[in-house]
Amino acid sequence: MSTTTTPATLDVDRARSGFSALAREVAGKPARFFDGAGGSQVPDSVIDAIAGYLRHSNANEGGVFVTSQATNRVLESAHAAAADLLGAKPAEIAFGANMTTLNFLLTHALGRTLAAGDEIVVTQLDHEGNVSPWRLLAEDRGLVVHMVGMHEHDGTLRMDELERAIGERTRVVAFPLASNAIGTIPDGARIVELAHRAGALAWADGVHAAPHLALHFAELDLDVLLCSPYKFFGPHLGIAAIREELALRWPADRVAPAAQTPAGHRFETGTLNHEALAGLFAAVDYVAELSPLEGTRRARLLAAYAAIGEHERALSLRFLNGAAGIDGVTVHGNADVTRVSERTPTFLVTLAGQEPVHTARALAERGFFAWHGDFYAPGAIRGVGLGDAGGVRLSFLHYNTAEEVDDLLAALRELA
Repeated sequence: MSTTTTPATLDVDRARSGFSALAREVAGKPARFFDGAGGSQVPDSVIDAIAGYLRHSNANEGGVFVTSQATNRVLESAHAAAADLLGAKPAEIAFGANMTTLNFLLTHALGRTLAAGDEIVVTQLDHEGNVSPWRLLAEDRGLVVHMVGMHEHDGTLRMDELERAIGERTRVVAFPLASNAIGTIPDGARIVELAHRAGALAWADGVHAAPHLALHFAELDLDVLLCSPYKFFGPHLGIAAIREELALRWPADRVAPAAQTPAGHRFETGTLNHEALAGLFAAVDYVAELSPLEGTRRARLLAAYAAIGEHERALSLRFLNGAAGIDGVTVHGNADVTRVSERTPTFLVTLAGQEPVHTARALAERGFFAWHGDFYAPGAIRGVGLGDAGGVRLSFLHYNTAEEVDDLLAALRELA
């Protein structure tokens, strides 16, 4: 996949300055947001865009008057921005309430073209949003679902098992571009190659990847890619990129007057959330503005993600090196400091003798925001040897700082 060769440096102070939320305090101390894998904070520019639309442009689309024409421009701009973010065409973009709702809609559309006995491959790394729709579809259509397992010691996908699971009846290989529970980044290019070699669709969940990694829908040769703007500094919304010829061919549930809508837009049912789309456009522009380079929005996004990646890898190394020296703290999954490029800065940890909920509560009392549980990824939790209680997820985003990571390590040392 394409990457910039120019050295990329993220101006973290400038990036943080756009977020009023980061000024929050807890018990007189700065709040430390390590909850990003469950949803990022939102820059003021996105909030202003949402409020600005509602104040000045609120109308339905398709009219000849000024506010409706402004709404038309918002919809066009949002499709173009999402296409630049995902590396797709604007016509291939569909918006919905959230990733899971969109995935149920799209799996239902595809399912109407499948036959009993056709097979779907999913992975243990996946969020349930890319597993449950396939299982329910299998019940309805008489399909077979195969789940590919993980290596417990480092949380990576069993690629040999994946290759064996794909056969002549395989119609879809569904997988994550990054695990929302343990941060693992599987070999997406290899998975797509294996799927397409068997004539199957490559169906990727990019929700957790989107704030950390540049997405490459066309370049990776994906058939479907889904993500959620609230994970990359935007509003609650869902986005799908659907290969154009598939989007035009699949049956879409639409009211009659809209039946001729082209490509991916065919899967946008009813009136869209216009104010959220205004916020999405602003969120994509926010990321592009982090770029140290000039150029098209897509080029600036790629450069911005290169800078984000450099910063987040430094935070990951700082955390892993520090956590390794704390007795009683276990990092589940890939904790190898030489392999930080194979993971996002999302860490699943447990403290010896402590229930995750108790650790999370103790951190919260100290101003550290972190999720506990299984994060709708029970397969990944079991895959690294944990039970139903799961673990504590500490997830960093580009607006986190080295000082915050040091404070987190000090808190873990105290709690352990």
